[in-house]
Formats: sequence, structure tokens, C-alpha cells
Amino acid sequence: MEFEDLIASGTLNDDGQYSTTIPQGWMQGRTTYGGLSAALCLDVATRSFSDLPPLRSAMVSFIGPAGGDVTGQARILRQGKSVTFVEADIVGEKGLATRCLFAFGGARPSMFDNTFSPKPEYKAPEECEVFIPEEFGPTFAKHFESRLVRGARPGTGSTEHDHFIWIRHKDPKATDMAALLAVADMPPPAVLPMFKEFAPISSMTWMVNVVVEKPETRDGWWLMQSRAETARDGYSSQDMLVWNRDGELVTTGRQSVAVFT
Repeated sequence: MEFEDLIASGTLNDDGQYSTTIPQGWMQGRTTYGGLSAALCLDVATRSFSDLPPLRSAMVSFIGPAGGDVTGQARILRQGKSVTFVEADIVGEKGLATRCLFAFGGARPSMFDNTFSPKPEYKAPEECEVFIPEEFGPTFAKHFESRLVRGARPGTGSTEHDHFIWIRHKDPKATDMAALLAVADMPPPAVLPMFKEFAPISSMTWMVNVVVEKPETRDGWWLMQSRAETARDGYSSQDMLVWNRDGELVTTGRQSVAVFT
């Protein structure tokens, strides 16, 4: 099932209970792909409260596994003059799977209009090699196209812990904020290329700041950087940046990853 068809298949009843079914093709091991889980939480929030301002920040906790039939619910924690905080959950048969805290905020007049992290200059996606061949990637990865700009592929024993990848949805209709959340989690953890052989990994928390009011790109392509800062005691911390095709920074983020090797 394509991304937008999956999002459209969700329902919200009069009691604010959200329901949908995660197809097998969107699984990552025994749970739903994390980017989709976050996107579903955002869908729950925006369906529940249709007058929200633009998304400015998301804090995502991947708490437990879920697949197949899931439910969701959202609640407003606080609604101020500019910013509204909304908490949204996705629940599977084994309990709470994903919890997101979203901050939605309207634009305000400001003396600042600056980006302090310029886009690196790299080749266009059409000039880069395929990052993960379809026959080798995890199940959910088949919904995306990816091109390796700089760095190494997973499980190659690389010394690099910083990679740049062009990624886009195969679904041409996937262009909204939920679609961006879904694709922004697609790069594997930055330490994964350092693995000498494949071993389990699991994202625990993910924080995303949306730094433009309406993220857009050309041809669906987003340039993503993941850079590991530390890896020890079975955990890794990394920074994540996303630019659009024209070099505009659209999101910044951090992620904590459990490493089982």
C-alpha cells in the first residue's frame, strides 16, 4: 500500500478514537517503521484538531512494537496565543507503541530571518549510486528511493560515521508534513556502516524541529545527513539534518539509538 493510501485509510470516530491497519510492507522487523509511526501520530493529531497552526517540533518516543490493527488518540496539553502542544499515541495489541509530543506554532514578527547551517554542495540524486538495492533493504525501505551522496553502506565495516543520502517517497502524492516525517527517519543510524556484520538496532527517541513553515521540495527528493556523535554502552547519539532539492534547510533533529553489537 502506498503512503498516502495508508494515511487515507485511517478513521476517526466520534469519541476521538483513531483506527488503521499497518500492512506487512511497512514493517521494520517486528514493529512498524518508525517514520510511519510518527506520521500516524501526526495524522491523529491533525485529524483530531483541524485548526492547528504549522508544525514546529516533534518529540517521538518509540516505546514498544506494533503492527496490523492499531488505534490512536490525541489530546491538547496547552493552547496558547501562538503555540499549541498536542500529545498523540499509537497503540497496538501489546500496548503503547509510539508517543509523540507535537508543538504547533503560528508565525510571529521577528528581527531574525537566518539559517546558520548552509547546505553542503553535493551531486544531484541522478548522479549518485543507489544506496540500498531493493532486494537487500528492510521491508519498509521498498517504499522509498535512495541515493548515496557521501559515506558508506550499512554493515561494511566503514570508519565513517557521517553520511549524506538523497531520499524520496516512491508515492508521488506523498508531499505533506506527515510524508516528510515518514521519510526523514529513513536513513539508517549513522553508526550502522561501521558494523562489520549486521546486528539489531532500534531507535528509542527522535526529536525533530521544523525550521520552515511549509517544507517543500522538487521531484520529491530530500537530502539527509545523519552524523553519530557517540557510540558506547549499547547506545548511539546522532544529529540529523534535512534539506530540500534547492538547498533550503527544512528540519533539524536528534536521535537516540539502541545498538545490539
